[in-house]
Amino acid sequence: MRKFWVVGGIGIGVAMCFVALLVVGTYSAAAGLGSAGSNAAVGLAKGAVPAKFQPLVQKWGNLCSAINPALLAAQLYQESGWNPRAQSKAAAQGIAQFIPGTWSGHGIDGDGDGDRDVWDPADAIPSAASYDCELAGYVKNVPGDRTDNMLAAYNAGAYRVIRSGGVPKIAETQNYVKIIRSLEKSFARPVGRVEPSRQAAGAIYFAQKKLGTKYLWGGNGTAEQGGRFDCSGLTQAAYRTVDIELPRVANDQYNAGPHPSRDELLPGDLVFFSDDLTNSRAIHHVGLYVGGGYMINAPYTGAVIRFDKIDTPDYFGATRVTKDGAAALPTAQPAA
Repeated sequence: MRKFWVVGGIGIGVAMCFVALLVVGTYSAAAGLGSAGSNAAVGLAKGAVPAKFQPLVQKWGNLCSAINPALLAAQLYQESGWNPRAQSKAAAQGIAQFIPGTWSGHGIDGDGDGDRDVWDPADAIPSAASYDCELAGYVKNVPGDRTDNMLAAYNAGAYRVIRSGGVPKIAETQNYVKIIRSLEKSFARPVGRVEPSRQAAGAIYFAQKKLGTKYLWGGNGTAEQGGRFDCSGLTQAAYRTVDIELPRVANDQYNAGPHPSRDELLPGDLVFFSDDLTNSRAIHHVGLYVGGGYMINAPYTGAVIRFDKIDTPDYFGATRVTKDGAAALPTAQPAA
């Protein structure tokens, strides 16, 4: 829910023309703007990792050349959603979801306090990085991408990777590798410009047709709800029209792609607002950027879907949604 500093933007009639121009402009931007590559060290996107875990992820994500902080963050998010008390039905435990047998053989005392506690992120996060690097060592002579082979070994076992001469032709394993590599991009701090989205114009077109619709907490736009939305319901529905399925909750939508800086925003980017500017899990609002410092959003109970300025004290950051990034997001997390 937006706070009181959100300021209503433009009248609906003028706004329709404004958005129509932006939709056309989005296609032009996507056609004309490329991304710059770099071999620079991988950093973490702003707030993507909760602040209390970020130093551990940044430090241990550089343990060996097969991993990096964004990759380690992607694994932890996929496994537990940053929940140190997570426990799966298969008895996997903690923020890194070690099963007891694996923890017994590979857990380390990351914080040097004399014990190895699977429930303590100060032990579990270093252990996850250490285990990744250990697996990378097992498959270091296998042809192909070393990190892909490491992730495949994590999922299917090093022997299968060695025997297959690379990522095995196992659907579950190939999907796991794709998911983590896609999520890696959403946790990495971009180097150079982020590639434009070609689906953004369609998402904007949907959202601008909803201007003036009354807000509904939990609204998904169904007939039973009178076609009303809340903030993340609106953005989810907008991207669904271009065949991208976002998570329902705003703080999970943040991980659906890479993160352009404020001065690199393009129409169609999701823009986020948080109670804690160091933690994406504290995001409380999302809107759809349309250019000129404005977004279309469903602000709060009693308001309508409208234009608002994005430059407010709780502005957190943005995500350029990708189909692979959205598809990589977990649909359910282990219970606490």
